[in-house]
Amino acid sequence: MTFTMQVKEEISNSLKDYLELLPFLSAFVKYSSTIKKDSIVLTMENAHVARVVYKTFKVIFGINPKINVRIQKRFKSKQIYMLTINEKVDFILKKLNIIKDGEFILPEVYFLSTDEDIINYLKGLFLACGSINDPKRSGYHAEYVVPTIEEANFIKKLFKNFRIETKTLKRSNKYMIYIKQAEVISDMLKLFKATNSLFYFEDIRIYRDHKNMVNRLNNVDLANQEKVIRTGLTQLDDINYLKEHDLIDLLDDRIKEVIEYRIKYPETSYQELADIVTMETNKKISKSGINHYFRKIKELVNKHKNK
Repeated sequence: MTFTMQVKEEISNSLKDYLELLPFLSAFVKYSSTIKKDSIVLTMENAHVARVVYKTFKVIFGINPKINVRIQKRFKSKQIYMLTINEKVDFILKKLNIIKDGEFILPEVYFLSTDEDIINYLKGLFLACGSINDPKRSGYHAEYVVPTIEEANFIKKLFKNFRIETKTLKRSNKYMIYIKQAEVISDMLKLFKATNSLFYFEDIRIYRDHKNMVNRLNNVDLANQEKVIRTGLTQLDDINYLKEHDLIDLLDDRIKEVIEYRIKYPETSYQELADIVTMETNKKISKSGINHYFRKIKELVNKHKNK
């Protein structure tokens, strides 16, 4: 089962109060059906979704949609559930706020008058045309595909009521409303009360964030180590220059001592070199002291080169 199917199944199983599900049914019928003058045909891939849609029609409209189950063998075998409604079609479409005066419309304000109405509408929308990537297999991505820009803007506005920001992209002759941020997808799952899916998503997100943080730290450590090595090699070049030009004796004994330890430990950082010198000579020296001595060495090298 895909993660999208898992989320849809969990949302379906949470829908119990069928009399309150008119907004849910409105979105689902609008975006998951073929509507003709005398029929509504809904196509679903999930038995749990088919069951809740069937029961909602039965409770609200007092009808029993005809159910057909087909086996689709494209790529891999799967069951397709088809619900066909041949009675009260005009009444149902008007009641669901899908058609008015023979034209398809967006839900009017009175139809989605409470937060619960909007949430149920968005749940129906997700079951009809929504999908969400499995965070374990790919990047964070949730999307809805609708026919018109007006519908896309309307859905964006509905999500914004719950501080869930979405973006829109034209895809072929349709429009995709999508979310890329992991935190926002979590908020959406929380809004839908898909608790198990939310926990799974968060577990994967925490693991991936931790892994990314470790990788970043490792990269920083590697970059720092490379910098230390480059610095050490440059200082060895300066030391060799001083030796080749008999300039070492121009330095005081403490600097000469540090030079000997740099030759012995070319790949150590300033702090590590300071600790080694302090421990082996019993003469305390700090990281800044080491840095100060190598600046003096560099100054002497530059001064001689610029003569």
